[in-house]
Amino acid sequence: MEFDFAAVLAEWPLLLRGLAWTIGLTAVAVPLGLLAATGGAWARACGPRWLARTVGVYVELLRNTPFIVQLFFIFFGLPSLGVKLSPALASVIAMTLNLGAYGTEILRAGIQATPRGQWEAAHSLALGPVQTFVRVVLPPAFKRIWPAMTSQIIIVMLGTAVCGQISTEELSYATNLIHSRNFRAFEATFVAVGLYLVLSMAVRQLLLWIGARFLFGSGAAAARPAGASHRLGARHG
Repeated sequence: MEFDFAAVLAEWPLLLRGLAWTIGLTAVAVPLGLLAATGGAWARACGPRWLARTVGVYVELLRNTPFIVQLFFIFFGLPSLGVKLSPALASVIAMTLNLGAYGTEILRAGIQATPRGQWEAAHSLALGPVQTFVRVVLPPAFKRIWPAMTSQIIIVMLGTAVCGQISTEELSYATNLIHSRNFRAFEATFVAVGLYLVLSMAVRQLLLWIGARFLFGSGAAAARPAGASHRLGARHG
């Protein structure tokens, strides 16, 4: 049996296009998913009971159904209700909702691990509920759960491979198209696996850097008002 990787690599513009789509879908869905996860975590940890229960239904529904079923419902099911979406938009919505559901529970665990003294110290400094949550609770919560959240983001990114089933032109779609042209299934799949592996490792390192720089590291600390940080430190001292 002879392998012909040249026949696959000759289609590099198609591979790069698919890779760009995968990166683009992830770049759009991840911030939206993290925003949904933050709101959901607040609702479940600090919100009124009716809102916590509503978000709980959303979380359980998304976490206990396959991603491909969610994607098909959005792309094939919603048109029955008069909502017709493009493959790319349906993919982004499905990825956002999926990450939001899993991220809600991941972040809620970090919020619930926040010492009660931090909440009380913020209240004693007359910080409002929003200020307390955003400036006092979220940074350490994100620091606790960021490795787990990073892994979940990678899983969602790799889930873009399913989006090719609705003709979203991501990497797996490009791989299948190359295979249909030259019948080099092994070579095309092998190249795709290598690209997914490199992309996953690169995105993981990028996310770890972003977390340390902007969410809970030196950059986040610099963004916090110096007076509030000093008073909180004095309170704990």
